Amino acid sequence: MNATDRQAHWENVYTTKAATEVSWYEAAPELSLALMREAGLTPEMSVIDIGGGASRLVDALEAVGQAHVSVLDLSAAALETAKSRLADAERVHWIVSDVTAWTPDRQYDFWHDRAAFHFLTSEADQQAYVRVLSRVLKDGSKAVIGTFALDGPEKCSGLPVARHDAESLQAVLGRQFKLVRTQQHEHITPWGAVQKFQFSTFEKVANADLLP
Repeated sequence: MNATDRQAHWENVYTTKAATEVSWYEAAPELSLALMREAGLTPEMSVIDIGGGASRLVDALEAVGQAHVSVLDLSAAALETAKSRLADAERVHWIVSDVTAWTPDRQYDFWHDRAAFHFLTSEADQQAYVRVLSRVLKDGSKAVIGTFALDGPEKCSGLPVARHDAESLQAVLGRQFKLVRTQQHEHITPWGAVQKFQFSTFEKVANADLLP
C-alpha cells in the first residue's frame, strides 16, 4: 500500500467510525505515559506522537503542561477529533502527513509511536521511517515504539501488519539506536478482545557512525 492509499484508508476509518469504536481506543494512555516518564520525560521537553490520530495522549501531555507537543497522522479527520477536545489546541502542532514521506522542520526529545510502525510491512517503508526517526530525534533522546507482538494479531483495520519483538525492531532501527527496555502488554479493545502488544524504548546513540 502506497502513501496515497494509506491516507485514503485512514481518512475513511476516522470519518465513518467514532474514536471510541476503533480497536486501538484507550480511555487513558497510562502505559505510554509511564514508559516516557521512566525514560526521563520532563515537562520542558518536546514530544512527537506518530500516528497519534484521535488518541488521548495529547490531552494527557497538555494537562501536565508539556512544553511542546506535536501530533502526526495521515488522517486530518482524526486530528480534528483530537483538537475538538482541547481548549488550548492552538498550543499543539498538528501535522497531517505520512511519516515515511514527512520532512521535519525541528528535532524532538521524545518520539512516541503506539501502533503506527507495524502497518509498515515493506522494507522500503520501514527504512523511510527510520530515516525520519533519526533526523527528528536529538542525540541521547528516546523513542517509545509499540507494535503488535509476535503472537499478536496479523491484521488490523483490514490491513496486514508486521509483528515485532524488541530484537526485530532493533534490527530495523540499526546501530544508531540502543534498546533501553521492552515489555509485553495486553490491550483490551472496546468490545473486550485481547490484543498482544510489545513496547520497546530506544535511545538515539550519539556519533553512531564512529562505533566499531
